Formats: sequence, structure tokens, C-alpha cells
Amino acid sequence: MRRRRTVEELSVEELRQILVEKRRAEREQRLERFRRTGRVVRVEPQPNVSAFQSIQPFDEVESDFEQASPRRKSNRWLDRLLLFVEIAAVLGLAFVLLNGMNLIRSLNQEVAAALQQPTFTPTPLIQAVVLPSGHTPPNSPGGVRPNDAEIPEHLRPLVQTFASLPVPTPSPEQAVRIQIPAIGVDAPVVQGDGWEQLKKGVGTMIGSPNPGQKGNLVLSAHNDVFGEIFRDLDKLKKGDEIIIYTSQRAFVYVVQQSQIVEPTRVEVLAPTREAVVTLISCYPYMVDTQRIVVTANFVEQR
Repeated sequence: MRRRRTVEELSVEELRQILVEKRRAEREQRLERFRRTGRVVRVEPQPNVSAFQSIQPFDEVESDFEQASPRRKSNRWLDRLLLFVEIAAVLGLAFVLLNGMNLIRSLNQEVAAALQQPTFTPTPLIQAVVLPSGHTPPNSPGGVRPNDAEIPEHLRPLVQTFASLPVPTPSPEQAVRIQIPAIGVDAPVVQGDGWEQLKKGVGTMIGSPNPGQKGNLVLSAHNDVFGEIFRDLDKLKKGDEIIIYTSQRAFVYVVQQSQIVEPTRVEVLAPTREAVVTLISCYPYMVDTQRIVVTANFVEQR
């Protein structure tokens, strides 16, 4: 077995050769690492050059790497700039798409609102000239008849127009009966409040809401003719109940106030935001020159 020589036994030339080989191995390792990271490019060795001469000194390799580093750094900054531009473009596109969707939604809402048909709701005839139920007293020379003297002469054609309005078709939600326990009233309710309708019972002004609905339900009746249904309307006190029936259920109102007004105080017929009932009759008894108006608020359904 060949004995391994020590360093002292090697010649200068052998030591130099070992050092060259060691440096060559270290250089190859560095170059291989640089190739893997893309910092150097493999080139073919030049012909007719000895292995030792073809080896580029490490100082030159480092010099080449230092020269390539600024170029690599500039490429890195360029890549970052391009990435930023791409991100900004994507964000801009997303912003444009969101704005477009919001614009389309707004346009759809505007078109839907423009195409939507208005909801028609009945409203009391607040353009009435005088309050309903007006008539001459039974003991007057001409007997009982509609009191046209309450109406200004130039407005009488308008009142006649109101009188000719058609009576609505009956429905299950309309009032058919009224009870006022405090004054013993229990009477039928009919649609319309003209002269002929009030002969049959308590009249509902055309355009009034149904019982329990928001708005001003206006009911009127006579106090001294055709059953004297509302004769004792002035005896009602705050808190008394008024029960209005439909064909399906009952609606309870509670009296809030009572007032005596002139026949021309048509503002008591105006619509309201809450569900209320307004009772109207001539006043005083057997004189009939004014009106008594009782207002009650809806409280419950039975």
C-alpha cells in the first residue's frame, strides 16, 4: 500500500499544482452557484489553451460580477415598476367596472320608477261647498227639504255635480253598521251622503277610506228627521266609543273632541294621516243652521 506523503515531503512544483487544483475546484463551485442564480453565462472554452491558462482568475470573475450587478439591479427596478403598473391597471379596471355596475343599477331604478303606475287612493271631497246633511227643519213653512239657502247661488251647480257622483260598488271592507253605546245609536251605514242616501241611514261621504284605514272616514246623518239617528251627538264625551262594522269585522274608535261649526267649515272633511272618523249632523235640534262635528281616533279592531 502506497504511503501518503506529508506536506514537507512534497516539492514546490507539487505544492503549486495542488494549490492550483484547489483554487480551480473552488472556482468551479462559485461558477456553478452563479450559474444556478443566473449571474453568469456558460461559455465554451477557447481552443489551444491549456487548462491552467483557460482558467479565468477569480478576481476577474468577481470584476465581471460587479459589472453585471448594476445591470441586474436596474432590471429588478424595471420589473418592480412594471408590476406596479400592472397592479394599478387592474385596480383601475375594477374601479371602472364597479362604477359601471352602479350606473346601470341607478338607470334601472330610474326606469322602473318612470314606468311605475301611480297608486290612486280615494280622498274626501274637500272641495265641497258645505258640510253634508243640511236641510230645513220639519216645522218650517215648506217642510223638510234640502237647504239650498246654505249654498252660495253661484256654487249651486257645483253642488249638483257632486250630488250626481256615482255610488261606489259595495265591498266587504266598507262600513255597513254603526253603534254608539253612550247615546244608544245602532244604525245601518250606506254609501253616499246625498239627500236620498240619508233617508236610509248614516251616509258615507264618497272618497272616504274604509274603516280602520288611514284617513278621514266621514259619516253623516240627520238629527230631527228620518229616524233622528244623530239627535244626541252633542252628548258624546271624550273617551266614548264608536264602533263601526263591516261585513267581516268591527273597528273601535274613541271620541277626541266635539265642536259646533258653520256649514261652510269644509276643512273638517280634509284627509288625515291617522285613521279617524268624523261624525256630522245638523245643529241645533229643530233649527239646523249649524253643524255638530265629532272626531274620534281608531284604537283597535275586533
